[in-house]
Amino acid sequence: MSKTKTVAKTKLEGTNPKQHKVKVQMTDGSAFEILTTWGKEDSVLHLDVDPKNHPAWQEKGGNFINANNEMVSKFKNKFGDFDFVSSEKK
Repeated sequence: MSKTKTVAKTKLEGTNPKQHKVKVQMTDGSAFEILTTWGKEDSVLHLDVDPKNHPAWQEKGGNFINANNEMVSKFKNKFGDFDFVSSEKK
């Protein structure tokens, strides 16, 4: 190994932040532990959105439109409010 690679390697040692265990609590109450740099040791990260309740991961998630989206709001202001996803088939 060349001298420059050895010097570069020693400069990088110890630059990664220390990781610790954190408990992640899902919306249904289930929990698991992960190693992370977030928070402090034994912190609890409470999720408000996860694969168990987010429309993108649900069976009918294809019909999901984020009504809080800025583009949707601009469209509604310009063209009026109407039902984007009709439950009735014409």
